[in-house]
Amino acid sequence: MIDILAALSASAAAGIRIGLPLLIMGLLHGVQLWSKVPILSYISPPLLIGLFSIWSLVELVASKRRLGQRVIQIFELLFSPIVGAILGLAAASTAILPHWLIAVICGLLALVFQLVQVGWFYRLRGLPLWATFLQDFLCVVLIIFAFHAPWPGGLITFILLWFAIHSAKQWYDWYWQYRRQHSKS
Repeated sequence: MIDILAALSASAAAGIRIGLPLLIMGLLHGVQLWSKVPILSYISPPLLIGLFSIWSLVELVASKRRLGQRVIQIFELLFSPIVGAILGLAAASTAILPHWLIAVICGLLALVFQLVQVGWFYRLRGLPLWATFLQDFLCVVLIIFAFHAPWPGGLITFILLWFAIHSAKQWYDWYWQYRRQHSKS
């Protein structure tokens, strides 16, 4: 159970940012962890550190402006399921569930969180600055909790999942309210 919570926490971090959780995972556990992770094991560790450092810096800086958020969201939307699956497998290395099932669940969870971010971006016409700092903070906390305190990380992940479901319900209500208003015209 703890491995599943760790995997969910790690994949939630990937649903918020991509490069930052990969970089923190590698720095906290050493590059030997990357040698046990699918896809990353085929790439040189110094190259991974450089790539993840640059992408983390781009994420942290560009996410503070609306145009940067829009550009980053395209990449994060495409790669969050892959990174979520990778991080989930790395966090749940001793789980009794089949690895393919962990990868699918974690990849889908990361995609859901990324879709919620995109939805709020378009609903609010850009995320406020405080929200981007909260995303950065949550990403760091979730990836640290995934490897050191899976229970709180899993709890935060379930709260975020509840928020995602609640957001979808709000968008659904807004959509039908908009349709009713425009169908009367």
